[in-house]
Amino acid sequence: MIGLKTDMVELLPYDYTWKDEFQKMKKDIEMALNGYTFDIQHVGSTSIEGCPAKPVIDINIGIESLEYGNQLVPLLINIGYIYKGDDGIPGRHYFKKQENGVTVSHIHMCPIGDEIWKNQILFRDYMREHPEQLQEYIELKRKLAILYPTDRASYSLGKKNFIENILVEAEALKRSRKK
Repeated sequence: MIGLKTDMVELLPYDYTWKDEFQKMKKDIEMALNGYTFDIQHVGSTSIEGCPAKPVIDINIGIESLEYGNQLVPLLINIGYIYKGDDGIPGRHYFKKQENGVTVSHIHMCPIGDEIWKNQILFRDYMREHPEQLQEYIELKRKLAILYPTDRASYSLGKKNFIENILVEAEALKRSRKK
């Protein structure tokens, strides 16, 4: 099952069907953006096996530049995504998709290699490889979901320091592997 009302924070146990939902959405996006150059990645907690998550699929579309992305905005709108500009985070195009009154997915469209792109993928990959830190993240998410069941902004803010610390660790590990 996917979908959550706006601003609600409800964590569901990891569901293997989230991968399938992402693949369906990816296929629809690829058809809509046929002829353009981009990369599509499943990010966020629904992309991390074993991680409870809000049942909303996060998608990162990597593009060559924000200007290039301007051409893709109407094509994503045509397949039901609601364009939200940068939604308060400069350096991206942001979309959400709703079905039956609930949000089912978010798209973060940003240049490949920029900070947003790198951080989402770096965090996902690190959490997939480090079960101890994943368990800490799960515990934090559960505590925050109890504290902020109707305040997604506070829930997200509560994860910020943890995520930033993981990104520092992940970047250091990545550099050490290149040596």
